[in-house]
Amino acid sequence: MAFMEKPPAGKVLLDDTVPLTAAIEASQSLQSHTEYIIRVQRGISVENSWQIVRRYSDFDLLNNSLQIAGLSLPLPPKKLIGNMDREFIAERQKGLQNYLNVITTNHVLSNCELVKKFLDPNNYSANYTEIALQQVSMFFRSEPKWEVVEPLKDIGWRIRKKYFLMKIKNQPKERLVLSWADLGPDKYLSDKDFQCLIKLLPSCLHPYIYRVTFATANESSALLIRMFNEKGTLKDLIYKAKPKDPFLKKYCNPKKIQGLELQQIKTYGRQILEVLKFLHDKGFPYGHLHASNVMLDGDTCRLLDLENSLLGLPSFYRSYFSQFRKINTLESVDVHCFGHLLYEMTYGRPPDSVPVDSFPPAPSMAVVAVLESTLSCEACKNGMPTVSRLLQMPLFSDVLLTTSEKPQFKIPTKLKEALRIAKECIEKRLIEEQKQIHQHRRLTRAQSHHGSEEERKKRKILARKKSKRSAVENSEEYSAKYSNSNNSGSGASSPLTSPSSPTPPSTAAALGLGKRCKEGKDVRITSTASASATSSSLASCEHRGAYTASAPGCEWCEPRGLTQLHPEFPKGNFEESRNL
Repeated sequence: MAFMEKPPAGKVLLDDTVPLTAAIEASQSLQSHTEYIIRVQRGISVENSWQIVRRYSDFDLLNNSLQIAGLSLPLPPKKLIGNMDREFIAERQKGLQNYLNVITTNHVLSNCELVKKFLDPNNYSANYTEIALQQVSMFFRSEPKWEVVEPLKDIGWRIRKKYFLMKIKNQPKERLVLSWADLGPDKYLSDKDFQCLIKLLPSCLHPYIYRVTFATANESSALLIRMFNEKGTLKDLIYKAKPKDPFLKKYCNPKKIQGLELQQIKTYGRQILEVLKFLHDKGFPYGHLHASNVMLDGDTCRLLDLENSLLGLPSFYRSYFSQFRKINTLESVDVHCFGHLLYEMTYGRPPDSVPVDSFPPAPSMAVVAVLESTLSCEACKNGMPTVSRLLQMPLFSDVLLTTSEKPQFKIPTKLKEALRIAKECIEKRLIEEQKQIHQHRRLTRAQSHHGSEEERKKRKILARKKSKRSAVENSEEYSAKYSNSNNSGSGASSPLTSPSSPTPPSTAAALGLGKRCKEGKDVRITSTASASATSSSLASCEHRGAYTASAPGCEWCEPRGLTQLHPEFPKGNFEESRNL
């Protein structure tokens, strides 16, 4: 299926992993309560935003629902008297904004259904458990041997994926888990290829893949059944959690933070890398590695949820690796996610932020070397190593795996080609998203730098320098203009006045500069060095050497005062002219 081809019916185009941000824009007081107007934005696009109105009681209800996570969230306390005071409302608004910031930046809380419904009721108003039950009931009409024991409410993090505890009617003691999920935004397989590949999953045999008992799909969803494991997943082992408990209760605030032993880290890591290499060699895309997708069976790790990439579901860590343009293939995504998993196995908790600047002390420097190659700033900037390269690193190269089960997973050539095209489409969407995030980050950084106090001071200083430079240039240009005008009019090389005080144009005209005498000679004003002599300066024409010799018949050559030099010379300015 081509990348821009019309999506199939039933495909959910909304990516639930795109983070939501919320900002309280204003508050309005009604008769008995205050409403807060909140602007919610999905991702980086300002156009993809909307307004919601919430009361304090709505925040309180959400906070009570999130108490299952065991976190101490900073919701402002209640106040019964004086809660309509303007100063109190302004202070409470700041507290509620801080509360929103905390829940939207927490990776687990921000992806839970409670927070999504609070911030985006239009897209998350459906009852997904009810929808899943309807789909499962339709399935049981054609497969009567299965029976639902109970729903496993919220044991996973996905909003559109639900789980049910199952049993076979003729084997009532045996427990199985049914998972149902909608199609996601990365579903690019045709319906026919998609259903064929889903039905192929039970035939996949590998010592490190958790086997699928039954699988089927329709045009809008898929349903798979596996054996229920009482020990739970690798994440349950790390967090000392019970498999049937809700996701928020199990993993948000563990009671005891403790990593695994070095030998466990080495063995589990090697097993997971082996199965990733097997899938990539088969051309089967994965991209969904995290501790909850690794089932523990004794001392063996087995990978879960191979169907996620076929369904087109976004990865648990997508909001992390979408920030780095070098993590742009599904293999590099798996390697980066393996870094997250290794960090949890080592330290008993996820990293506070990614990339990781420095790593705490680890059981072995070989562990730190692998973490640096997958989670450090340099790795995220320059790119991930391959799965084969990780297998050759000292942490895993000396691990001996003992298994007698031979891997089997036969994929027809036609379906391999369909998988290849779908993989390219998934990577293309990721690259496009990373490009938009990168451009937005550059724009935001430039705007922040431009608006900083230091940058504003620099611009003011540059503006002053430019203004002074412009004034000096204008002054020099002005002086040169009139100097040229005087020189062209008089033919003399000496200026009329000193450079620091150029002759005003009105005075120059009044003094008769540029005039000609009756004999046809150019006229100029000859001034003496002293200011007192200026008053006795006389006009002389070019054919005179000094003012004492006069040319007969030339009215300009005869001695006279300044007021007689030119008929247009203003008499009232005589004293001013003398000073000049």
